[in-house]
Amino acid sequence: MKFQSVFDIIGPVMVGPSSSHTAGAARIGLAARNLFGRQPKWAKIHLYESFAKTYQGHGTDMALVGGLLGFDTDDERMKNALQIAKTNRLKVEFIVESARVDHPNTARIIIGDDTDTLEMIGVSIGGGKVEIIELNGFALRLSGNHPAILIMHNDRYGAIASVTSVLAKHQINIGHMEVNRKDIGKEALMVIEVDENISDSILNELRNAAHIIRISKIVS
Repeated sequence: MKFQSVFDIIGPVMVGPSSSHTAGAARIGLAARNLFGRQPKWAKIHLYESFAKTYQGHGTDMALVGGLLGFDTDDERMKNALQIAKTNRLKVEFIVESARVDHPNTARIIIGDDTDTLEMIGVSIGGGKVEIIELNGFALRLSGNHPAILIMHNDRYGAIASVTSVLAKHQINIGHMEVNRKDIGKEALMVIEVDENISDSILNELRNAAHIIRISKIVS
């Protein structure tokens, strides 16, 4: 296995006992919040295998909720995340699942408020690193370690070109890109990892591109 950094071995700076069960869980929660675009009012968190067995002892519960509150892995507020969630009127339900999954550190998060909902599946793969493998029913493979934009759009001719032309105009380099659709002519999901965080002004320009339904971003 090739490591790019010593932090790939010892894990990130964090509050909590485990890079996979705490830091990784926090990053899964934070990714869900970023994709939702704001703090949700409620969350249903389904836990599988190792997460399900040790989520209280290893601080996975506080870490996931801390991420939903917008806390990074080293935020001192993390240890009080469950109480802070109550203060902030974020209602959280943990659901232990018995179904088998491909990775033992898997969480399915469903969050929402009065106007919208989002469903995401994240996996903590070790050393604080995570992968987002599903969003609103669309399969994907997103590391969460690079800035990214996720674009829900109508499956129409020119939709992809309208997005890439905006990025090219602003000299935004694409590191990885994939497109997933459920059926021809229906909704599709464009996932683009880029080399730098996307500004709100560029996001607004992308929202006005052809056939775009919704845009979310993950910052690094």
